Amino acid sequence: MVVYGMQLPVQSQSTIYAEPWEAAAGPADLVEIARTADRTGFDYIASCDHVAIPRRLAGPMSTVWYDPVATLSFLAAATERVRLLSHVAVVGLRHPLVSAKAYATLDHLSGGRLVLGVGAGHVQEEFEAVGADFEGRGGVLDETIDALKAALGPEEYPEHTGERFSFKDLGQMPRPAQERVPVWVGGSSPAAVRRAALRGDGWLPQGDPREKLPAQIARLGRLRAEAGIEDPITVGAIVEPLYVGEAGWEVGRRTLTGKPEALAESLRAYGAMGVHQIQVRFRSRSRTELTDQMAAFAAEVAPHLS
Repeated sequence: MVVYGMQLPVQSQSTIYAEPWEAAAGPADLVEIARTADRTGFDYIASCDHVAIPRRLAGPMSTVWYDPVATLSFLAAATERVRLLSHVAVVGLRHPLVSAKAYATLDHLSGGRLVLGVGAGHVQEEFEAVGADFEGRGGVLDETIDALKAALGPEEYPEHTGERFSFKDLGQMPRPAQERVPVWVGGSSPAAVRRAALRGDGWLPQGDPREKLPAQIARLGRLRAEAGIEDPITVGAIVEPLYVGEAGWEVGRRTLTGKPEALAESLRAYGAMGVHQIQVRFRSRSRTELTDQMAAFAAEVAPHLS
């Protein structure tokens, strides 16, 4: 069974994917979209993470990046069942105990709906501004994942001893509602795939076209087998932009559009290659068109994904 989730609009507005209507949108739009996802069977809603964007990147990236903990906590109160994914938290920007406090509280308040997606980050000035190690961010992320797994476990006084971080006899309450918060690792570089294989409960590829995924998934499985890891891993994919039905407007040549049966047939290829969850994105000209697309996908496409 392939489940489906989505990156929330509005909360990040890179020109790569943001629609024009998002510039004037706000909290009420996010709530309505989150409630639609909750009501129509989406597995998760996701929020990105950047602290500050340098001027040189502000054109393509924009400076609109909501804080993921604040955003997902706000939407947790407006929803009941949909999971809350950080896609992805650049956890190397913060001490792991600081991240653990925020995300443990989110999981506690949401009744155990957090999925912690993590990534290495790519904006050098952002790291430098907060005093984080940009050049060594891969190694920092590796240890931060280990430290977060300890700090987000059931113990009130978690312990971790590593090259960069060490803590013990420091209590943090509340604890997460989940006994074990799933950690999904983002990225498609060889280092990111290895990190996901050895440390992750899930893998979030970043922009791999579908023809490249089978080889990546095979490597992921091979690395886990070589390490003797038998626990299953959730493999994700970000699919092509979607529009259910005939758009009647220019949605872009890469967009999958048409009848629900045809869309489902195309998306089933992801499941056949070993993907467990797909992240979907819909072309839209307004919040209403987006929520209509979400509902149409859930009712007419999703039942045929298996």
